[in-house]
Amino acid sequence: MIKVVKFGGSSLASAKQMAKVGAIIHEDPDRRYVVPSAPGRRFSDDTKVTDMLYRCYDAAAAGEVIDDKLDAIRARYQEIIEGLGLNFSLDEEFEVIRDYFKRRAGRDYAASRGEYLNGLVLANYLGFRFIDAKDVILFDSRGNFDAESTDAVLHERLRNLDNAVIPGFYGAMPDGSIKTFSRGGSDITGSIIARAVRANVYENWTDVSGCLVTDPHLVDNPETIETITYRELRELSYMGASVLHEDAIFPVRSEAIPINIRNTNRPGDPGTMIVESTVRSPKHVITGVAGRKGFCAINIDKAMMNSEIGFGRRVLQVFEENRISFEHTPSGIDTFSVLVHQEEFADKEQDVIAGLHRAVNPDNIYLETDLALIAIVGRGMRNAQGTAGRLFSALAGAGVNIKMIDQGSSELNIIIGVRDEDFERSIRAIYKEFITSGR
Repeated sequence: MIKVVKFGGSSLASAKQMAKVGAIIHEDPDRRYVVPSAPGRRFSDDTKVTDMLYRCYDAAAAGEVIDDKLDAIRARYQEIIEGLGLNFSLDEEFEVIRDYFKRRAGRDYAASRGEYLNGLVLANYLGFRFIDAKDVILFDSRGNFDAESTDAVLHERLRNLDNAVIPGFYGAMPDGSIKTFSRGGSDITGSIIARAVRANVYENWTDVSGCLVTDPHLVDNPETIETITYRELRELSYMGASVLHEDAIFPVRSEAIPINIRNTNRPGDPGTMIVESTVRSPKHVITGVAGRKGFCAINIDKAMMNSEIGFGRRVLQVFEENRISFEHTPSGIDTFSVLVHQEEFADKEQDVIAGLHRAVNPDNIYLETDLALIAIVGRGMRNAQGTAGRLFSALAGAGVNIKMIDQGSSELNIIIGVRDEDFERSIRAIYKEFITSGR
């Protein structure tokens, strides 16, 4: 069996945490390939190393002296090295970083050094081979991840190695310059490596015991999801659930490799299994509920619009021409609504409204602002009668007025729109109805 294991920043923030990681890896010889993040916060008011690197680089790019800032970063790693009792130094690496910062090597280079340095420390601590991600994670000349070339290079590089540490979050362009994924991209690196080595399991270790049914900031001690499908997780991740980077699903999905979300601080907990499909019956009708604030609706009224061929296309073309992406397009016989991010829309609202008048000659256009979207997701909804009724009843009982309803044809999710001010109340009411009730 082959396991790829990724550890997040909280799991590697200190020597104490890294010692836990070492124990987890050595406890199971199948954990052969390790993907570290940069050190995260050690306490609530602490600063992540990646943010320290950004600030240091920006100061260097502005021509400022960076000795103090770079020394503070060096001290973070030295604290880990000494805490683990290693005979190891990063002094030469920091001199290289200083030189590259002065030469303005780019913010991607700066950000990547957190994972790079942590990878060197962890490889030394574990006694594993270190492989620089820039040599095996490839981007094309336009900055797009090159999945197939990367898979071939990684597979060849790792197939004869029993163990290796490969830093997360970054790779390289064809000219050798560093290119990073978006924040949280170490999750993606782990998934890419799992695909390349045809892993049996991709373990993603963090500071929670799996994916939670909902945001713990909104509901006290929400239940952990035992098993969730790739599709369910994609829906929840897109709507704000943040345990795993949403793009980390794609590489393993192509090989049907399960992801196991685990807790570094409670390694005995089974965590959450993320799978392509399962015969396991879900514990509840819904698997999870998540949402985001900050949307607005552009509502277009026009009599007999349903008989106008191309009406919807012309409406959406106006948004495309103004470089605005849309979230949902609920419609009726004489109404067509487009939900977009309010902040993105605000600067172009008058151009969009004028464009819609020219494109479809509406009877009326009116805007609704400060909306939140909430996704109720679950494979159990397909075979459960009355799910929508229970949802609407729970929200009505909480005094929430539903502004928009949209259900996909897969019956995997229901998306509702509510006022921003009703967002938290809505989440709690849904959780109480579908999870606390135990039905």
